Amino acid sequence: MTVVPYKDKTATKREQIAEMFDNVSSNYDFLNHFLSAGIDFYWRKRAIKLLRAEKPQTILDIATGTGDFAIEALKLNPTKIIGVDISEGMLAVGREKIKKLGMKNVIELRTGDSTNLLLESNSFDAVIASFGVRNFENLLAGLTEMCRVTKSGGTCVVLEFSKPKTFPFKQLYNFYFRYILPVIGRIVSKDASAYTYLPESVQAFPDGNDFLKVYEQAGFKNTKCIPLTFGICSIYVGKK
Repeated sequence: MTVVPYKDKTATKREQIAEMFDNVSSNYDFLNHFLSAGIDFYWRKRAIKLLRAEKPQTILDIATGTGDFAIEALKLNPTKIIGVDISEGMLAVGREKIKKLGMKNVIELRTGDSTNLLLESNSFDAVIASFGVRNFENLLAGLTEMCRVTKSGGTCVVLEFSKPKTFPFKQLYNFYFRYILPVIGRIVSKDASAYTYLPESVQAFPDGNDFLKVYEQAGFKNTKCIPLTFGICSIYVGKK
């Protein structure tokens, strides 16, 4: 069964995800950092460091949102970063951040569907995504598109929530995710569904080795999973 934010609506998952992120875009960055106690900064840094040795010049950031991962990728000194997202609300916030940084010449944010990228095949040294592939309407289709636009020999790095498996962290995490996070998210964002969808989507998402199987189906090889912070989050690396 497909997990969607608004169960009383008949719109597709893609349409509902776009609506949800438009609704929460003004508070998204605050909630993201507050609800993770700032650990999300560390997660992004770890993921981007994995690409340092490869020195990618062209980078595509899938489901870029407000551009945090694209901004972190500036540390790799690329010549061009393109961020793609379906939410205009999130992109508007991201464009303001990039403008303030004076990096409009390097980072370009575009409206687009991650499962149907209007980009040439084999055109990026690296493709990255943070906390976005979980929202794909079709995970395999989205990852296959990411592989298509990656250059031969290029690398894909996906950062995504996963499920802790060790006691007692698993139990504490599940309690926080199911009962605390949705309440805070609802109060701040004014969207009752968005932060209920988050834990539901994480529970339904194929993490760990299950994700690697789909990753490989999409065309990536030499794949690996790197769990972070007791398994709350994982980095998935694949080569084309």
